[in-house]
This record gives sequence, C-alpha cells and structure tokens, in this order.
Amino acid sequence: MAWVMLTGTLATFSVEMDWLARPAMRVMPQDAPLASWGTLVEAARAAPAREGLKGAKVGTIYAPQHSWFSVEAIAATDDGRYRIYLDPYSGEARGTGAWTSFQRFFREMHRHLLMPAKWGIPLVCSLSLLLLASLVTGLVSYKKFWRGFLRKPRGGNARRLNGDMHRLAGLWSLWFVALIGLTGFWYLVESLGGDAPYAKAPNLADTTPAIMLDAARIDRLAATAQATYPALRILEMRLPDKAGKPIGFFGQADAMLVRDRVNGVWLDPANGRVIEVLRGESLTAHQRISEMADPLHFGTFGGMATKIIWFVFGVFLTGLCVTGAAIYSLRIANSGQPEERRAARRHGLVRRMFIGMGFWRWPAIAAVVASLMLIPGWLMK
Repeated sequence: MAWVMLTGTLATFSVEMDWLARPAMRVMPQDAPLASWGTLVEAARAAPAREGLKGAKVGTIYAPQHSWFSVEAIAATDDGRYRIYLDPYSGEARGTGAWTSFQRFFREMHRHLLMPAKWGIPLVCSLSLLLLASLVTGLVSYKKFWRGFLRKPRGGNARRLNGDMHRLAGLWSLWFVALIGLTGFWYLVESLGGDAPYAKAPNLADTTPAIMLDAARIDRLAATAQATYPALRILEMRLPDKAGKPIGFFGQADAMLVRDRVNGVWLDPANGRVIEVLRGESLTAHQRISEMADPLHFGTFGGMATKIIWFVFGVFLTGLCVTGAAIYSLRIANSGQPEERRAARRHGLVRRMFIGMGFWRWPAIAAVVASLMLIPGWLMK
C-alpha cells in the first residue's frame, strides 16, 4: 500500500520532474502571441530530419501545461514514439526527447507496477477496498473523532506520540482518503469491464483522399473548430494518420472535471466540414463518472495549486501507511505475557512491523520487488 501511495504522490509532479531533467521543455514566459497550430505542425514535421530520425510522423500536439513549458508534439517512427518540444511563441523546435520519461514511469508504476496492465491494474486497484475499509474502521474505532482535529499530540512514549500523530494526520486526510479510495475503486470497476464508452475518431468516406495539411490549411481548420465551439479552449490537436481520418481539436470548455477528449470538434481535413462536436455536458452519468476520475484522482483540474495540495496529502497518506504499521508493531511489543513482550522488544521497529504484517508481508514484498525488477525491461521498450 505504501509503495502505491508513494509512487502516486510522486506522479503528481512527474511532468515537472521531466521539465527539470529536459532543458528543451523549459521556456521563458513572454508577453507575446502564441504560435498558431499550423506553425507548430510545420516545425514539428521539420524537427525529425535535423535529429536524424527518418520516417517520423507527427500525430498529436499538446499545448503547454504551464506558461514556462514548451509545446509537446508526439511523433512515431518504426522504432517507437518520441517527443518533440516546440517554443510556444515562435514555434521553433527546441529539441526531442524519448517516449520514456518520469511522467510515464511514475504513471505506469503507480497504475500497474509495470506489470502487464490486465493483471497489474486490478491488483493495484484492489487496494482501494483496503483503503475504504481503513477509513470506516478508523472512524468507528476513534470515538467522537470530530474533537480531534485540533488536539495536540501527546508525548511520553513512542506509541502514544505515534498514535496521536497518526490520528491527527488521518483526520485531516479523511476527505483525501475517501476521494482516492472511491476513484481507485472506480478504476477497479473499469478494469473488470465496467468502463464507459467514449467517442472515438469518426471514419470518413473510404474515397476521401489523403492530403498534405500545410500550415495555412491547419490554421483555417483550427479557426473553424473555434468558431463552431466558441467556449472551447483548444489544448490538443490530433492529426489524421491516414486517408479517411478526420482532424480533431480538443480541450476544456463549460463542463467541469472532465478530460480534454470529451470537449472537441472533428473536421474533414479536405474541405473543412464539421463532422462532429463533442461536449462534456452531454455525457451520460456513466461517462461523466469515468471522465472525472482522472482529474480528481491526480488533482490536475486546478493547475499547480491543486497539484500541491494533492502532493501534500499524498505524503500524509503514504505516512499513514507507515505509521499504522509502526503503531501495530508497538502494540505487539506491549501486549501478551511478560516473556512475549520481552521477546518482541528485542526486535527493532522495522522487524516488528515486518512480523506484524503476518502472511500478507510476502505478497506485498513480492509485488514491490517484481515491480523494481521490471524497471530495466521497461526502460528498454
């Protein structure tokens, strides 16, 4: 549990870790107009030749996540995918980066422990049941818990101090435990076949020819999408990958707490005809629950402010996993017959925590060790 909580906490700022590790991602905010989508596409297409990457095809372009971030284009070759970083103001290519990144690593480690997704996701998400159970049992066992929000932790001995700190952090984290537990449970439902359908790229007529989208045509298509859906703040553009496929513009609009993919406009790249308009407010209840899970689970809906809050409470939740085991180990050391207590106290805290986990220590250790052993293979993908 603590390992999953730790990797999820670090995943909150994994994109910022990439920003620190990759100079091409860093730009200085300017009081200047942003480059057009057409300019960005042309720059992204020209970048692979300078980097010696032949046969690269640009598929998706993302607007900067923050004002000090580059635009990111995703391109694919026969050897796999990679990233192209573009200046958001001039459109100039700043460099390329591997598909593997801190963001991908922590996302996949947290989501399925780098195991095959069909096994790893249900395994990780089943921990949501334990998290929700701990929420209920904690409230039941802590009588008149509402009085403890401002209670000062007591000293005297390690068990009492740890217990008070554990309860204090747990009380202030109640909302976060419930949120992570419920969204984690929803991911479990999705992994077992309960996922909601979402709109995929519509197909055009088979006779629609493939055309080369130059900067001017792309800018006209973007203007059409914006005029069709004025409330849409375009954050993503998907280029057609073959003949008979549309071009799409997606982002945020009136619906709150949804992924970018549910607000958008699909157009025919040949004639600019609007094929389909997607609006988040038109989702069914099932789809709305599915689309709001990610923004709530990772705290991305409010920018840097909510990410900081999610990170802080993620640290609390990780700490609660550790202090809970520590409290139980101290309970072992102070229970039973005198000779049993003396035997327990001869072990250190970590050893007592290990013993206190009982049988479940073995599958827990096996899962963590397996995930670490899978890292070299993941890096070579």
